[in-house]
Amino acid sequence: MPHGLAAGSPPTGVVPTPGAPGGTGLLAGFPKPGASPDPHPLPVALAHAAGGPRYWMPPQNETPAVRPPTPPSSPTNGFDVEAVRRDFPQLHREVNGHPLVWLDNGATTLKPRQVIEAVAEHYSLDSSNVHRGAHTLAKQATQVYEEGRQAAAELLGTQDQDEIVFVRGTTEAVNLVAQSWGRAHFGVGDEILVSAAEHHSNLVPWQLIAKERRARIRPIPLLPDGQLDQDAYRDMLGPRTKLVALTHASNVLGTIPPVADMIALAHRYGAKALIDGAQAVSHFPVDVTALDADFYAFSGHKIFAPTGIGVLFGKRELLESMPPWQGGGNMIDAVSFEETTYAPIPHRLEAGTGHIAGVAGLRAALHYLAGLDREAATAYEEQLTAYATGALATVPGLRLIGNAPGKIGVLTFVLKGADPTALAAALDQQGIAVRAGHHCAQPALAAFGLQSAVRASLALYNTEQDVDALVAALHDIQAQAISAAG
Repeated sequence: MPHGLAAGSPPTGVVPTPGAPGGTGLLAGFPKPGASPDPHPLPVALAHAAGGPRYWMPPQNETPAVRPPTPPSSPTNGFDVEAVRRDFPQLHREVNGHPLVWLDNGATTLKPRQVIEAVAEHYSLDSSNVHRGAHTLAKQATQVYEEGRQAAAELLGTQDQDEIVFVRGTTEAVNLVAQSWGRAHFGVGDEILVSAAEHHSNLVPWQLIAKERRARIRPIPLLPDGQLDQDAYRDMLGPRTKLVALTHASNVLGTIPPVADMIALAHRYGAKALIDGAQAVSHFPVDVTALDADFYAFSGHKIFAPTGIGVLFGKRELLESMPPWQGGGNMIDAVSFEETTYAPIPHRLEAGTGHIAGVAGLRAALHYLAGLDREAATAYEEQLTAYATGALATVPGLRLIGNAPGKIGVLTFVLKGADPTALAAALDQQGIAVRAGHHCAQPALAAFGLQSAVRASLALYNTEQDVDALVAALHDIQAQAISAAG
């Protein structure tokens, strides 16, 4: 978040450009007292660029033509769902002769025109690689890229944008922590506590590294309403606990665990906590500093941004302690056959060319979200979730899985006598997009005696009319099934 600066201090999030006046040593590159500040400082994340020619970026002669993202068309003093819906082109098409009702947001959210335009603009006007180019387009692309990093830092409530690592998504973020931090810290008999509500992406990576390091996975059990069993969790913590892996919002149950309290308990035993925020960040504000999370991950495509881009937050001291997981370009300082040294964070953990267009889209998505009244949007979603829960209860034979208080708009259910996949296909014939299957959360479904279920998942652009369409279709399908059976 923006903070005031002391008089004469450089802007937050930037470092002086090489070649600026200021002498040598620790103050090299900083303006001398009374000198004009450099009009084109480097972002903090490129601080290592000031140290030598490998990442050198010369000062620009003119301001890059980087266009600010278009703000959302919804009012800033409240939440206007119809105004928001106008920003999402896909909501205005038909599927199988019916207006599209998009209720598959848990799998991916739709993209507003501001994001679509940002990605198109990158490829049509500003396409370039980042960080090492001396030409104008490289500088413009780098500016957008690092502004995307700053936007992610602001979304998550950290003042240090070097704590933001770009990855392909939550899955890669968890694998990165497991293969780098986990490999360095797990040993024989160490314990990794993983909740039974986790997506496979926050379970399988820990199984892989646990098997290699001879550590042990222990599941935190669920209660009948989908909440995590806090008594069991407290009993499971101990001196062998090295990491606790938790979802911030379950993709199959909608449960929002008391993450801050669970992190605090883990820290009492010296354990670290990784939070999967893939299903959380689009539904309510997140502050990793207030949570005291050690690691936090989310995927861009779950928060109205493109696929293939995601974010890993890690506390600075933890990221700095992590050896590289992948080697290649961008993550090095100097390479020889005798020895290779590595760039500072976050670049040390970002080998190769990143998803530059994806970051441009992520930047636009996060600016879009910041332009909304988040508290009003969250309250709207809570009301819509309550409405949908009540409406689904009117469908004969429907069983809702997970009814923990305060859950996000994830409505997973089974309908008596209906195969989940066939039911989802029948809904699709009426233009209603839901998901069926195990939702990459087989242990969570198994806790309720299921292997498969239908999931309708809400986002801030959904309406009561969407819910009504779903419920009416379910009533119709159930009536047809009863008629056929009779």
